Amino acid sequence: MVKGKVCVLGSFIVDLMMRAPRLPVPGETVKGTIFKIGPGGKGSNQGVAAHRAGADTTMITKIGNDEFAPIALNSFEGEGMITDYIFKDETADTGAALIMVDENTGQNKIIVTLGASDKLTQEEIDLASEQIINSDILLIQLETNFDALEYAVSIAYANEVPIILNPAPADMVSDEVLARIDYLTPNESEASVLCGFPVKTDEDLRKAGLYFLDKGVKNVIFTLGEKGAFLMNRTQQGMFPAFDVNIIDTTGAGDAFNGGLAVALAEKMPLDQAITFANAVGALNVTKIGTAPAMPFREEINLLIEEN
Repeated sequence: MVKGKVCVLGSFIVDLMMRAPRLPVPGETVKGTIFKIGPGGKGSNQGVAAHRAGADTTMITKIGNDEFAPIALNSFEGEGMITDYIFKDETADTGAALIMVDENTGQNKIIVTLGASDKLTQEEIDLASEQIINSDILLIQLETNFDALEYAVSIAYANEVPIILNPAPADMVSDEVLARIDYLTPNESEASVLCGFPVKTDEDLRKAGLYFLDKGVKNVIFTLGEKGAFLMNRTQQGMFPAFDVNIIDTTGAGDAFNGGLAVALAEKMPLDQAITFANAVGALNVTKIGTAPAMPFREEINLLIEEN
């Protein structure tokens, strides 16, 4: 099998994760049962997911010059990933996230500060431009500064490199960027922010899908948690059911899905197979605790698909 080349532009965030019997309400303190600190951030998680799923993966991100920075470098080096495009900011801190997980349901609440991930420069993107141009897929999210994202999108678009945009955390995206996106992967809440109307029902999904297609997006893939994923483009639409697994922690599910989707598309799988592959990566991720450390390897992914 020839490895696909995936370039991920995104955040590195140190995850500070606590699990508890339930999530606190405002003003309440709940005793936790587990605390872990480790690598995270949507960009980093998706990069690790793509790397473990079998892609030749380049990560473009930025960290600070602080006590959290070695967590990033040690993580990427431990995965066997290239660190040439992990840039460092001398004034900003490495990004950090506080994650609360309900250990009975797997649901979570997260607060994130982007830190250095929000300070990527055009000059740094230029240094990594050959990696973008020579990739089969550029995978981006919204945990970096928008001007860096927009510049990277312009490089990929000019060189006919397909682009996946995972619009998370939910935020507005310009029409110019949307018009250049090949695969948009929002969940319901992210779609609601982008569209400006609630996305809750099947009818809402189709209405939102048409909204994005009219903006120039080629394919919209709504990620719907336990339901699976819903695809909509100009010639097809349909649901791709999730795999039935024992859910432990949903924190990294969306990142796993996007990393898996990038790998499948980089390997030139047909879109329906690519979404099934991405669903398998997401399903396996939620069976373990954590984000990046819970990303599955290719052997696990292939086995789950074969067994179903």
